Amino acid sequence: MGRGRSPQEKKQLSYAKDRRNHYGENDKSSRRNIRRNKQAVNSANRRLARTVLVTATGPLGPDDAPADAVEQDLLRRRPKTWRKSPDAPLGAAVVRALGRRARLGIDEPEGAQQRIRRVRAGLRGPARSATDEL
Repeated sequence: MGRGRSPQEKKQLSYAKDRRNHYGENDKSSRRNIRRNKQAVNSANRRLARTVLVTATGPLGPDDAPADAVEQDLLRRRPKTWRKSPDAPLGAAVVRALGRRARLGIDEPEGAQQRIRRVRAGLRGPARSATDEL
């Protein structure tokens, strides 16, 4: 078995792997809004497919329109998509917060710059994996 990680290694991994919402919204509202956006896109795509099929079949039954023409009508419009913007690593969020505090005069600029350098150095440092410990 490999040895445990030192506190410095744990902090470095935390800065690199932990994520923070930086889109500008409340992270709790994102839980609801992600589901809502996915539902809206899927609903719009189903609605498009349904209207193409209804116009092809007509109100009284199937038309003489071949299936290829219906498929071409369906593929003519690109389906709607939505993707969640990825969250930022914790280290980047910490650097951004420290920079903001220095700009606003909450912290001394020299002290904030030293802390920013320490966080960035921890992010660039050699990350050890489980295979390195063997």
